[in-house]
Amino acid sequence: MTDTPSAAGKTRRQLYEDRLRRRSMIIAASSSFAVFLAVIILVPMAPGWDKVKASFFNWEVFVKTFPKLLAAFKLDVMIFLWSAPAIVILGLLVALARDVRSPALFPLRILGAAYTDIFRGVPVVLTVYLIGFGIPGLGLPRPWNSPYIWGSLALILTYAAYVAEIFRSGIESVHASQRSAAQSLGLLDADSMRFVILPQAIRRVIPSQMNMFIALQKDVALLSFIGPVEIFRQAGVFKSLLANFTPYVGAALIFLAVTIPATRYADYLLAKQNRERS
Repeated sequence: MTDTPSAAGKTRRQLYEDRLRRRSMIIAASSSFAVFLAVIILVPMAPGWDKVKASFFNWEVFVKTFPKLLAAFKLDVMIFLWSAPAIVILGLLVALARDVRSPALFPLRILGAAYTDIFRGVPVVLTVYLIGFGIPGLGLPRPWNSPYIWGSLALILTYAAYVAEIFRSGIESVHASQRSAAQSLGLLDADSMRFVILPQAIRRVIPSQMNMFIALQKDVALLSFIGPVEIFRQAGVFKSLLANFTPYVGAALIFLAVTIPATRYADYLLAKQNRERS
């Protein structure tokens, strides 16, 4: 197959690739429609569909509870907004501690490694329980016995460990020649990290960090186990009052409305980054 330009200004190869793309899109759309149609037809044919529909997809319950669920979701957003900056700062500090090269600062590397091992090894919900119930149990005065403070701290400590490892992977992805070039220009280690290594490392890990913060937004719901009435706990209250699971479906839709656009944006950033590297 030659690459002679056609009347449309495209080569035979380009026309062939266009046909393949159109064919792939048609097949993908057809298969997706077939699966969707099968779900629409087959699920209502299940013996228990009427009970499931009444328990999980009750429109009257949905309309009655959704506004209050949306109001409760504001607390999730607030916890996320004050936790996220602290996670970034702590995660970056831990990553830098694990990257120190001076023998005198070797204890910092040990502490950084121990921190990430502990908080990545303990489940988030267990950390929330231990900190959320343990520290207020010391009998601290208000407001220092607030579950909002200690629940947020549990999320910060856990997610900072993961964020630190992502930052560290970005730092290590910068070739060693960059450090050597910075040193040859007379930059100190701290300056080379600040002006040469970190800008490249942070740019490379932005998509991965986006995915971590999407997960954080969902895990804020774990704080409901220690007291705060956020969206998950509010849905549980409605479930108990109305003997219906539809409020959980409403809560899920609210989370999806936030996380799906954020996920697509993270995918866009990753694809853009891959195009720049290729």
